[in-house]
Amino acid sequence: MLELVAAFICLTTLLTYVNYRFIGLPPAIGVMVTALLFSLILQGLSLIGFPGLEERVEGLMNQIDFNDLLMHWMLSFLLFAGALHVNLGDLRSYRWPIGLLATIGVLIATVVIGYLAHWVFAMFGWDVPLIYCLLFGALISPTDPIAVLGALRTANASKPLKTTIVGESLFNDGTAVVVFTVLLGIIQLGETPSVSDTAILFAREAIGGVVFGGLIGYATYRMIKSIEQYQVEVMLTLALVIGGSAMCYELHVSAPIAMVVAGLIIGNLGRNLAMNDMTRRYMDGFWELIDDMLNALLFALIGLELLLLPFNWLHLAAGGVLAVAVLASRLLTVAPAIVLLRRWREVPRGTVRVLTWGGLRGGVSVALALSLPVGDERDLLLSITYIVVLSSILVQGLTIGKVVRRVSAQP
Repeated sequence: MLELVAAFICLTTLLTYVNYRFIGLPPAIGVMVTALLFSLILQGLSLIGFPGLEERVEGLMNQIDFNDLLMHWMLSFLLFAGALHVNLGDLRSYRWPIGLLATIGVLIATVVIGYLAHWVFAMFGWDVPLIYCLLFGALISPTDPIAVLGALRTANASKPLKTTIVGESLFNDGTAVVVFTVLLGIIQLGETPSVSDTAILFAREAIGGVVFGGLIGYATYRMIKSIEQYQVEVMLTLALVIGGSAMCYELHVSAPIAMVVAGLIIGNLGRNLAMNDMTRRYMDGFWELIDDMLNALLFALIGLELLLLPFNWLHLAAGGVLAVAVLASRLLTVAPAIVLLRRWREVPRGTVRVLTWGGLRGGVSVALALSLPVGDERDLLLSITYIVVLSSILVQGLTIGKVVRRVSAQP
């Protein structure tokens, strides 16, 4: 295990250096691009008769459980770090568009993408059951908070747009995981759960995550308020994330949602009422460093996954078509919510375009795809998911700033 951790951290650091020194793309996306190029170079060396290095890296990658690493640990750290800098008052002001997109929006996107995928797969000659297509819709429908936060750091979006995109991405994982779990249960058990069972599952995962996150976040806030020692206060937040995530999985509640709620409490109540200037400076520095490092590790892992996935030209073509379909479903989800919102408050021009283009997919979708049961359907959906995620991050992630600036420049 120590060898694996050392090798992966050293490789990610080298890729980060190469991007910063020679490529100059935004940090997370640049690391992923560098990792992709590294993967292609390894495959090229294998084709000309030097397979040793590729086999060595593949062996290390096969030891990593991407789904467990991201969904059980990395996501909690990244969501907590992201939520620390989100203003709770802003979230409350835009709660309706955030709530609609994070719940009903995910359900609509799941159905739309699922049926479009079923049609596209049939067009390419793949006989994929509809239930697997809907499962693909569920895993690809949530916007990825890590990719979204990374892309919006350099985009000068207005507060309403930024708050809506970030807020939706922080909370829609809970809805998507419940829908994914229900559909996966239908495949594994061969029967459709009742409405009451589904409601209980949603309440336990999503609402349970909100309640538990609120409890541990408030308890940690009270502890921070009772002392003036920045080392201990930073350690309290670290223990909150590590211990809280472990307890979430014991209690079967959503750890990502719990960490978002806890991060909002520490970032708002804790920052304003319990920390002095020195503690704020160290707290921000520590969690920004954790956020940057884990982002680099995650995007490097996404880039290196290329070594493990079976691709052919049909996969690339189908993935490209479905990437457009995912964008279309995003538009169908966003537009009605914004039209409805315009009845109660003024909405800036270009909101639909920015929200549509800013709905990036990322590591969460790949992690859910990796948890599918072994079989031909899993291999196909995993490859297609990977292509859609790469398209989203590379195309939308690198151009969201231009879209925001173009919309902002309009009278």
